[in-house]
Amino acid sequence: MPIYTPSPPAALLTSSPIIPLITIALVIMASAQRAAAGRNQLLRVPPPIQRFKYSKRVVLKSILDREDKGLAVAGQRVVVGGWVKSRKERAEVDDAPIPTPPAEADDVLFGEVHVQYVPLLRPISGTPVGGGGGGAQTLAAKDKHIVIYLLINDGSCSSNLQLVMDSSMSIPGQVVTVGNSILVEGVLRRSWRGRRRVVELIVEKLLYVGAVDLKTYPLAKPQPSSLFLRDHPHLRPRFITIGTVARIRSNLTCACHAFFDDLGIIHVHMPIITSIATGTQSQRFQVTTLLNAADQGHVDLEVFKAAVQEKRSRIDKLRRGGNNKEALVAAEEDLEKSKELVRVLEQRQKTATVYVGEVKLSEDFFGRAVYLSTSAGLHLESYACALSGVYTIGPVFQADESRSTKKLAEMWMVEVELAFVELEDVMNCAEDLLHSLCYSLLATAGNDLKFASKQIDSDCIKRLQSITSRPFDRITYSKALDILNQVKDRSFLTEAVWGTKLSEEHERYLADDFFENPVIVYEFPKEIKPFYVRGNANLITASAFEIIAPKVGVLVRGSQKEERLDVISKRIGEVGLPHEQYDWYMDLCRYGSVQRSGFSLDLEKMVVMATGITDAEDAIPFPRARGNAKL
Repeated sequence: MPIYTPSPPAALLTSSPIIPLITIALVIMASAQRAAAGRNQLLRVPPPIQRFKYSKRVVLKSILDREDKGLAVAGQRVVVGGWVKSRKERAEVDDAPIPTPPAEADDVLFGEVHVQYVPLLRPISGTPVGGGGGGAQTLAAKDKHIVIYLLINDGSCSSNLQLVMDSSMSIPGQVVTVGNSILVEGVLRRSWRGRRRVVELIVEKLLYVGAVDLKTYPLAKPQPSSLFLRDHPHLRPRFITIGTVARIRSNLTCACHAFFDDLGIIHVHMPIITSIATGTQSQRFQVTTLLNAADQGHVDLEVFKAAVQEKRSRIDKLRRGGNNKEALVAAEEDLEKSKELVRVLEQRQKTATVYVGEVKLSEDFFGRAVYLSTSAGLHLESYACALSGVYTIGPVFQADESRSTKKLAEMWMVEVELAFVELEDVMNCAEDLLHSLCYSLLATAGNDLKFASKQIDSDCIKRLQSITSRPFDRITYSKALDILNQVKDRSFLTEAVWGTKLSEEHERYLADDFFENPVIVYEFPKEIKPFYVRGNANLITASAFEIIAPKVGVLVRGSQKEERLDVISKRIGEVGLPHEQYDWYMDLCRYGSVQRSGFSLDLEKMVVMATGITDAEDAIPFPRARGNAKL
């Protein structure tokens, strides 16, 4: 604290012979006060460690994630628990201070468990070790004993706590090995690990040991691969890397809720079972209680709908070409026939006598065809038209046949719908949300990000800092095509042409190489966006946008919704959708229609971008992908 030193009167400064004595006295007083303040700071007792509210246990995060790494709480008695990550043992001389073993190698990706097979199966007390000249001798003599060093982690943070315990501590019939759960009581003390000052726990009581059989324990295998871990999804969160990703995902979810809560935007729960199709996704998961494995006569209505979309795209190309009118007329006639067939099939599915293969839909649980939702957006709009601003966080599903490491069959989306909001407003909201999420991680998940930077992706922290450092660039879809078509130092597998979606390699170039930061692309061609996106006055483009981010590509998709009844009705017909299925949606335009906009954020991609993990299957607790639906 600052020390106030009074100034002597001006007269004394010029004439008094005692000036030197006064000056020296004041300097001595100030020095004494500073020394006393320093002693008080050193002697100040740190606040006690907070126990977990619902048990006597202290979570390791409250010890190891402090600014002082727990050194200030040395000497406190605590109860801690966790799972054993490694074990070492050493013979020590009685009455000698217990040393800390040499520092171990840092944890590595998917290889945090360090197994020492030889000592693990020996009993804790009376442990035999090999002696010279053959035979085994027991170091249970008076002059020596066995000291056991355990690293444990309880999942609350990425750091491990070292336990130091004597081999005489044991629970009958239990052996402390890698994979055990353990609950102990002891005293924290300072120690050295290499050149680093650390805190460790001297165990005084062994309260509980959860047994594990190393012969059958899947994770006893050193350095298991990510593929191996995905085969054991119920055990893989014990690996520090997966635990770190899970905590970062939790931080992002909480930050989303905080962001919207501060804005007064209301959280609502949306259904995941729906009878309507959303967006342009033609492959959906059907929900039924009437299964027949021998179904060979299944009529897949979605195949016919996909064919209609393909024929419509072909007609658009023929119209742009303008050279083959006969082919265009033939294609338009074929399209009308296909649309009529789809309408007939849809009508038959609603009758009591129609079967889909061997499934009689009228006898199904819902009495009609229903699917897992591919988006909550349309349902969410109905609440936005009453509550003004709403959001939801939940799963969506798509039967995507691609093998991309960024796509899953089950994904979690943050979806937002805002009334009285136009396109630019909702783009601002989406950008602010991304800035807020990155700020939150940098401010509150520092230790987990440091682990991710060290073990997963060395650029992850820099990437988050870059996102928060400046506004996102904004370009039109046409400008994006111009940038891609002017690239000379590389070639793309897919040509960037008007009317097509940007490919993953196009997205990577824009975000990772050209802008080196997220970029907002807007004003897409109307044909490649869903029917509910508001069309622009030029009748060519739509009021839609995408935020393309480094490492992951499209992270956010959004749009201004069509609020004009006549336009939305016409658009539904243009894309070949049955009006009766969307009559409820058109009610939002019939009764108190309002301008509204929204967007969705892919939570798995956000986790991938934040941590640098290479596969989206490792960004979600229980991944669902093509050929993988364990548990």
